[in-house]
Amino acid sequence: MEQNKTNTALLVMDMQAGIVAMLATLPESAAILNNIAKAIAKAREQKIPVIYVVVGFRPGSPEVSPNNKSFAASKERFASVNMAEFMQVHEDLKPQADEVMVIKRRFSAFTGSDLEVILRAYGAQHLVLTGISTSGVVLSTLREAADKDYRLTVLADCCVDGDEEVHRILITKVFPRQADVLTVEEWHTA
Repeated sequence: MEQNKTNTALLVMDMQAGIVAMLATLPESAAILNNIAKAIAKAREQKIPVIYVVVGFRPGSPEVSPNNKSFAASKERFASVNMAEFMQVHEDLKPQADEVMVIKRRFSAFTGSDLEVILRAYGAQHLVLTGISTSGVVLSTLREAADKDYRLTVLADCCVDGDEEVHRILITKVFPRQADVLTVEEWHTA
């Protein structure tokens, strides 16, 4: 499958200290980090912009509504978290000085962030998605990006979910309806 490198951006989503720490409990954690590092290296080699997306909140998490079931449950925990440390990208995947980091406020990389402004500035029309979790940031970003008419690729082995069955169903049945689903090696050779 021919992949267009022009107007493409690689999104490295939620690969931050506070979330990757949860990944450490999964057996494939080292492989996921290694695969995302390969994707980042390929993007840099091909001059494809790498955009890091992290979730974060102001002190007291005023962005978190009590109506939001997912985030409201964590609001108290966020109050005691050093948000700057929580948002730090994992050491193995650190952004280079010229790479952009976007802060989002919900699951989708677009919600509460300036991602769309950055993508327009890059002329990006094709997004390559990686991240934790498949059923969270990847699913939400894929759906919103598809509605915004971006061409999409999901790197299946650069995504992980706490529920292996949910990951499998999304990667094999749901995502192919709106995106090309490849491994990092398939993308690397495309």
